[in-house]
Amino acid sequence: MQDYNYFVPTRLVFGKGKIEELPKYISNHGKKVLLTYGGGSIKRNGLYDRIKQLLKDYEVFELSGIEPNPKITSVRKGVEIVKQEKIDFIIAVGGGSVIDCTKNIATGAYYDGDPWDLVIDNSKVGKHIPFFTVLTLSATGSEYDGSGVISNQVTNEKLALLGDIFPEVSIMDPEYTFTVPAWQTAAGAADIMSHTFESYIVKEGNIFTDGICEAMLKTVISCTPKALANPEDYDARAQLMMVSSFGCCGLPAIGRTSSPWVCHGIEHELSAYYDITHGAGLAIITPVWMKYSLDGQC
Repeated sequence: MQDYNYFVPTRLVFGKGKIEELPKYISNHGKKVLLTYGGGSIKRNGLYDRIKQLLKDYEVFELSGIEPNPKITSVRKGVEIVKQEKIDFIIAVGGGSVIDCTKNIATGAYYDGDPWDLVIDNSKVGKHIPFFTVLTLSATGSEYDGSGVISNQVTNEKLALLGDIFPEVSIMDPEYTFTVPAWQTAAGAADIMSHTFESYIVKEGNIFTDGICEAMLKTVISCTPKALANPEDYDARAQLMMVSSFGCCGLPAIGRTSSPWVCHGIEHELSAYYDITHGAGLAIITPVWMKYSLDGQC
């Protein structure tokens, strides 16, 4: 049994229509908000319009077009807005890419140099402005952890931003994942499984977290085919969204041998050069790593 130090301050607000609770959680955080998001999916499914209505009493600024494998260029744009407009808090609407980008923006708000400095030297990560998330993809678990991953297309680097950069509140309505394409649903499932394997396949575990990891894997194995067959299967989507949050929050790893997260390290190098979908890259790498891990000396 290994020692551990475990702390997650984020509140998860899960279920149908929970977006309506957003105003009560942001009410004490000021009046200037930056809304961050990716492409047009949140406009097509009505989520964008609903959030704008809920923010009618706030001064709203926007950063759209955040990429999969979020780029430092988007972070720099966000930091510029935050500093110039004296933003009080951020709402990230999307999946892990939007949330990871937002984490770098939130920390960059209190840093005088280039926000990329924080990625290449995590010791420079300090305080951050408050941010909230509205999740639209079950995959990375960034809505419930304190780190992110940022890409630099100039240097071909994809590196982790590590620190206690936790969302204040993450709102999770499985209905907002109904329109996620089959490809992204499958890639997200592969990502959740990889997070779990990285904690599970280590030298020393324990009965409690063995069970957590196994239950998470069983959930993904059971629910992913159902979500692919019927994208509006609420129960399947809900269970995938639930387990996605726990992949990177540290809970599956407590009391276990520390993991180097080998697959993620390899995948980050690949997608730094080829910009492939993170979950798809993990799906390629993980089976090979599992075969290697069968060697009793590893």
